[in-house]
Amino acid sequence: MAQPTVVLGSTQRPEVVDAVRATEEGVAVVRRRGGGGAVLLRPGDHLWVEAWIPRDDPLWEADVAVAAEWVGAWWSDALGTSGVVDRVVHRGRAVPGPHGALVCFSGRGPGEVFRAERKVMGISQWRSREGSLFHTCAYAHWDPDPLIDLLDVDPPTREALRRDLPRAAAGILDSDSDSDAHADSAPGPVPDSPSLPLLRRTLLTTFATWEKDGSSRPA
Repeated sequence: MAQPTVVLGSTQRPEVVDAVRATEEGVAVVRRRGGGGAVLLRPGDHLWVEAWIPRDDPLWEADVAVAAEWVGAWWSDALGTSGVVDRVVHRGRAVPGPHGALVCFSGRGPGEVFRAERKVMGISQWRSREGSLFHTCAYAHWDPDPLIDLLDVDPPTREALRRDLPRAAAGILDSDSDSDAHADSAPGPVPDSPSLPLLRRTLLTTFATWEKDGSSRPA
């Protein structure tokens, strides 16, 4: 990624981003196929991995709520191998919360991975006749302020976002000292914190293993 980019969900209007500020700061605005809220991606601050699952693949699942659970298991296994502990995969329906339609990392979606009640990996899903495309993203360090600054929202909404978003998510490399000082449940330090390239390789290796032995769905 050559420049900072706001990635909007498929149903979000471009007007959700302050176009003047985005231009001044050199931030691009694009749209993904999957739904959900906005994410801000900056060079080197995140890991974005996509998975395409054809309908005839053993990992295909017709139920939308269940379809992403293997993605959460995939990420959870890779994060565990990389030293991230106390991981929980959200199962069941999406729980967008008060800001989930605006900011992706605010709500809870099926298959998303949490640590100490904070989202560490978000998912957006797009489905067609041919299969499902899963967009997945994790931040190295969670700092919602740059995205909040780019959103074209009224003052009360901006204040609520600044209050709530620091508690909503965490970066995979974050420790207690990096977390919001006012959070009620901040994640503990990550032992032997993985680098993003190493985590990406671990994810791809895990996925290749599951594809090779696709007769059994990952737990």
